[in-house]
Amino acid sequence: MDQQGPGLLFWVIWLGFIIFCIAGIWKTFAKAGKPGWAAIVPIYNIIVMLEIAGKPIWWIILYLIPVVNIIVAFMVMAAFARNFGKGTGFAIGLVFLPFIFYPILGFGDATYSPAAA
Repeated sequence: MDQQGPGLLFWVIWLGFIIFCIAGIWKTFAKAGKPGWAAIVPIYNIIVMLEIAGKPIWWIILYLIPVVNIIVAFMVMAAFARNFGKGTGFAIGLVFLPFIFYPILGFGDATYSPAAA
């Protein structure tokens, strides 16, 4: 049998990976008192992240500007991590390896404390 493209096993593993990532963000949002389902709604999930980070909602416009969006992502993730009692290194992890660091926030012992920002 000549197979074209990835097989069923690949897609099952990939689906499990995606569900795990979504669950991590869902739990993180829930810890912050926001609706977990916001993790799966495009654009609204960025608005929720801005709220959790304590940044103004209009910053979503900055995500549309090339190069500026990279700087804004770092700033938002730094505030996001700080509100969960994490440092700058964790924020860098949220930007570059979100599939690892969101589940750590969501399923770990981090607690949301917006006064920390």
